[in-house]
Amino acid sequence: MNKVHVEASATIDARAEEIYAVLADYRTGHPAIVPKAYFTSLEVEKGGQGAGTIVQIRMKVFGVERAFRQLVSEPEPGRVLVEADLASDLATTFTVEPVGGVQSRVTIATDFVPSPGITGFVERVLNPPVLRRIYREELKQLAAYMKAQHTVDAS
Repeated sequence: MNKVHVEASATIDARAEEIYAVLADYRTGHPAIVPKAYFTSLEVEKGGQGAGTIVQIRMKVFGVERAFRQLVSEPEPGRVLVEADLASDLATTFTVEPVGGVQSRVTIATDFVPSPGITGFVERVLNPPVLRRIYREELKQLAAYMKAQHTVDAS
């Protein structure tokens, strides 16, 4: 069955290494940027910083809560971070690319194989727009977090 690919991107006013450090920090940074309306919990089971981290995430969408246990890898440290679900083929990739000196393009992308039958049809139709909405919100929160970090640093 064909994989579904969903992504959203934004240009954020911060250096790539600063943004990547927030994304790779599963104890403080990453939990601060996930939209609380969808992510009901994000708990570190092992590690907490980049590759080798295992997180347990609970998400609630359309009134349905799902749990994910994900292993974090860094195929390109400092640029690409991947959260791979340990119970399925679902994987979310965070890519950070410098744009000029003080801006970065951040892309959040998820790939998954839909379930068979009518459930898969519903997943193919409903999941992409919902995930894009969640990712746009997460990117906005990341931008606000980075702006607040720079404000604190400038004080």
